[in-house]
Amino acid sequence: MTERIPCKSEGCSATILPATFQKTGGYCMPCVQEKERQERQAYIMQHRKTVDLYAGITDPVEVLKIMHASRPHDPLIVYAPYRSGKEELYRTLSAEEACRLEAYAVELLQTGDEETCTEILMSLVCYNNRLLSGTGILAELIHREIYDPAFLYKHAPAHIRDLLLEQVETDGGNRNSLLLVLSWIGDDVVVQRFREWREHAPEWAEELYIAPEQYAHEAGWELTQDGKRRDLFYPDNYAVEKTGPAAAGAYPVEPAASFLTESGQSCEWCGGPLTILADIQAGHPSVERLPVTGQRLQVQTCVICSCYGPVYMELDSLQGARWSAFNRKPDYLPDRNPAEESREYLSAGKQFRIAEEPRNTYHAVQWTMEPWASQIGGYPTWIQDAEYPECPCCSQRMHFIGQLDWEAVEEYGEGIYYMFLCPEGRVSATLFQQS
Repeated sequence: MTERIPCKSEGCSATILPATFQKTGGYCMPCVQEKERQERQAYIMQHRKTVDLYAGITDPVEVLKIMHASRPHDPLIVYAPYRSGKEELYRTLSAEEACRLEAYAVELLQTGDEETCTEILMSLVCYNNRLLSGTGILAELIHREIYDPAFLYKHAPAHIRDLLLEQVETDGGNRNSLLLVLSWIGDDVVVQRFREWREHAPEWAEELYIAPEQYAHEAGWELTQDGKRRDLFYPDNYAVEKTGPAAAGAYPVEPAASFLTESGQSCEWCGGPLTILADIQAGHPSVERLPVTGQRLQVQTCVICSCYGPVYMELDSLQGARWSAFNRKPDYLPDRNPAEESREYLSAGKQFRIAEEPRNTYHAVQWTMEPWASQIGGYPTWIQDAEYPECPCCSQRMHFIGQLDWEAVEEYGEGIYYMFLCPEGRVSATLFQQS
């Protein structure tokens, strides 16, 4: 047997063949590779340079073009970030600037860059509240059979709507997407067609998993019993911002809006403590147009059990809350010991404040864009399918009134807690979704 030779690296216990010893100068291959890695890293650190692609550029459209452009990875280059993020830039675009950027997206689409085109269009719709109707972009998207995301067609003009209504009858391969698109158009003609489909189901309805009119839920509305449109959310959208750790005594004892506080009540399913997700005084601007009939809007839940089914709370005359007798325990709940569970997430609530000014209703509609999702009002950020719980008292679908993104609460948190309200039944509800 050939005698093996110890590796020359201090602290390395490996042994190598004489041939390897001669080839590497006495080092084992892992040590050789580590040495090469360290030399490469040292070279990168010595020669790395910072490049500012935005130097001298003040036009926000040109800045956004740079932000959206893909660049190959180069370890020797660090790109300096712009002084503000995409969300903020899009929100401040003028109508003329938004039009220019939409035209640029059309150019990208014509060159085959569908991904960047769609990314720009989504940002214009979500962050800038732009309707895509002035550059022929929707007709081009239809020509290329690009229907996702469906909200790009929000409030599309009549000629686009009529084209899609004709297409949905014959295009079985895209019918699911076309129904979603029509839901986002959602005008009187679409509502009438949905009503007709409910009364006389078309033959192709058998190919669907749900009835045609139920696609409306994905666009935030439903068809009522008398065939009218009923919106399931409120347009005013106030971001719940994270301001950083609060200094002792920095905030009033009873703020107008608070988040993630102790309830003092217990979950009747698991025995754990309930949490007040949001507690907002009736006079606060964020709930001014919400149906708050008492002194405050308070939404409580069990942050564990609401992951497995909706949790209902009945609101009293002061808009406090108590466990609802209508709650139905899910078939499955995890075993838990509330006494051993961390409640550190409660400390994050002191860092949350409602923004002073509202933002676009649909700002956070697309969760894959990773927007700041925590909000009061506005359209919800569905991670899975739209899910508006029915009020257990009046059987109507409840209105969405806000959401908390758990990624902003805990270091490794994920998923979103959604909050709903039925003013007629005086009931709130919460549910949870995650990817």
